[in-house]
Amino acid sequence: MQHSLLVGTRKGLFVVHGGSAPWRIAAHHFAGEPVTQVLADPRDGAWYAALRMGHFGVKLRKSVDQGAHWVEIAAPAFPTKPLDGPLAADTTPWNVDMVWELAAGGPSEPGVLWAGCLPGGLFRSTDGGASWQLNRPLWDDPRRLAWMGGGYDHPGIHAIVVDPRDARHLTLAVSTGGVWQTRDAGASWSLTAAGMRADFLPAEMAEEANLQDVHALVQCPAAPEHLWVQHHGGRYRSTDGGAHWQTIAPSQPSGFGFAVAVDPHNPQRAWFVPAAADALRMPVDGRMVVTRTDDGGASFQVFRAGLPQDHACHLVYRHGLAVAADGRTLAMASTTGALWQSTDAGEHWEAISRDLPPVAVVRFAPGG
Repeated sequence: MQHSLLVGTRKGLFVVHGGSAPWRIAAHHFAGEPVTQVLADPRDGAWYAALRMGHFGVKLRKSVDQGAHWVEIAAPAFPTKPLDGPLAADTTPWNVDMVWELAAGGPSEPGVLWAGCLPGGLFRSTDGGASWQLNRPLWDDPRRLAWMGGGYDHPGIHAIVVDPRDARHLTLAVSTGGVWQTRDAGASWSLTAAGMRADFLPAEMAEEANLQDVHALVQCPAAPEHLWVQHHGGRYRSTDGGAHWQTIAPSQPSGFGFAVAVDPHNPQRAWFVPAAADALRMPVDGRMVVTRTDDGGASFQVFRAGLPQDHACHLVYRHGLAVAADGRTLAMASTTGALWQSTDAGEHWEAISRDLPPVAVVRFAPGG
C-alpha cells in the first residue's frame, strides 16, 4: 500500500511517499518558511498548511491538487480588544501568533474547518478557509482567563477532535487549560478534565480541571468514546467520551512526553514517545524508544529497533507522531530533524531522513 505523508518543519513542508515502494521525499514546499500545522482534508482531498512568518504574521496556504499549486487563503484573526468591560483586563494578546491545530468538520458539513491557535482562540470556517470567525462563547468564557502558558508564554489550543458520529460534538485540549467539549457546535462549552492531576501545582490546586497541562489528545475513530491523553504529569484514558479520565500506571522508561497516537480501529491500542521530564526534554538516558499498549494501558511494550540508542537528543513534539488508516503504519519525527517510519505497528523503525529541519507535525494524507 502506498502512503503519502505531510511533514511540517521549521523550513518548509516536505511531502513523503512510501509503502510498497521505498520511502522518499517527493517534494518540498515553502522552503525556509516555518510550517506549524498541516491538514489533508479527508472529505475533498484539499491540503492546508499554516505558516508562522514572524514579522509578517500567520499565513495559510491551500492546495486542491496535492501540492502542484498553492493559493493563499485567509488566516484566523482576533477582533479588536475592547477598551472596557470584563475582557478589557485580559492580559492575553489579541493577536494570532501561531495556528497550532487544523481540523476538518464532519462529513455532513463540507467546507467547515476548525483552527486552534496560540494564544488560545478557536476559529471556524464554513467556506474552506476563505474566511474565519472566532468562537466567542469559548473566548468570552471567564474561565479562559485562568488558562496559563505551558511551553509558550501564553496558552494555546493544540488539539481539536470532531466526533465522527456528530459533527456538533468537539473536544479540545489546551496547554494549559484542560479539556473542553461542546455538543452544539460551539454555542456552549463544558470543562471535562475530571480525574486529571497537575503535580507541578500546589496540592490544593492540583486537581483543578482548568489548570491541567494536556500535551496531546487523540480519539479513536472506530470507538469515539475512547480518548487518550499525554499529560505533563503522565498519561490518561477516557472510555466515556472525556467526561472522566483514568490515570494509566507509569511505564518504563518514563510517563512524560508530548505525543500520543491511537489505532483508528482498536481503542485499546495506543503509542507514546517517552522523554525525560521538564528541563531535559530528551530520551531517557539518551536512548530513544516508542511504547505501545494493546490492553487499554494495563501494560506496555517498549520498542527501540531502528531508533538511536547512544546520546540521542531527539524530542517528538505533540504533533510529531501519526498512524495511518491501516493501523500498522506509523510516522514519527523529531526536533533534531529525524524522520522515521514503521510498518509493523511501531515494533521496528527505519529512518527516512536524519537531515530535516526541526519537525513540528507529521500527518498522513487521505488513503495513507
